[in-house]
Amino acid sequence: MTRTPPPYIPGHGLLAGRSAVVTAAAGAGIGGATARRLLEEGARVVLSDAHARRLKESEAELAAEFGADRVGALPCDVTDEAQVAALLDLAEERHGRLDILVNNAGLGGTADLVDMTDEQWDKVLDVTLNGTFRCTRAALRRLKAAGTGGVVVNNASVVGWRAQKGQAHYAAAKAGVMALTRCAALEAAEYGVRVNAVSPSLAMHPHLVKVTTPELLEELTAREAFGRYAEPWEVANVIVFLASGYSSYLTGEVVSVSSQHP
Repeated sequence: MTRTPPPYIPGHGLLAGRSAVVTAAAGAGIGGATARRLLEEGARVVLSDAHARRLKESEAELAAEFGADRVGALPCDVTDEAQVAALLDLAEERHGRLDILVNNAGLGGTADLVDMTDEQWDKVLDVTLNGTFRCTRAALRRLKAAGTGGVVVNNASVVGWRAQKGQAHYAAAKAGVMALTRCAALEAAEYGVRVNAVSPSLAMHPHLVKVTTPELLEELTAREAFGRYAEPWEVANVIVFLASGYSSYLTGEVVSVSSQHP
């Protein structure tokens, strides 16, 4: 069994001319990798994140590489409807339209249910599930009015399918994202918009290392079919597929980016 990631795949112009928004896109995680992959495939991208400093750094890096005319950024707290609206406004103002929304914002944490506070539960649900709802609702309203189709891709998790100790709030939120994806897809199909989700298991990035014990990381890695964690760009590749014309007849699906599924 090889535990070495495959070679990085160059862009092929799959999203040339498209306008995309990615939430929680600052830094080295799935959101940042997705923003880069969308740009490599020819899209124009507006990044958002709750962390303004990291967002500014990501914007500067990507603008230097792909051109300032193709990259925009705006801090956004997805629990605030006005900030969500301002984010989508920016995409339309800078790039003339909105074609793709990637809902990557989510918040985790670890607490046994008997010790979990209402505040812990509410915070994880509000960012992870309600934030996805707010962004999806705002995007679908605009895409429906535009009448030109579009795509929403949500970031779920295998924890939405399987149990994990200390993750009741996160698992409930991600299971909700899956159900939201399926219901939204049925409604959005009427006006030519597709809604799908990815369901990663373990995608490694620096923040995960900070909030997870080495023992748990070792246990989670051992569950993976390839004996290694996913690189964030490997999840981003599937998001690009779902955003592209190669998945034109795919909607309401939750794609497991892992061997772990029901």
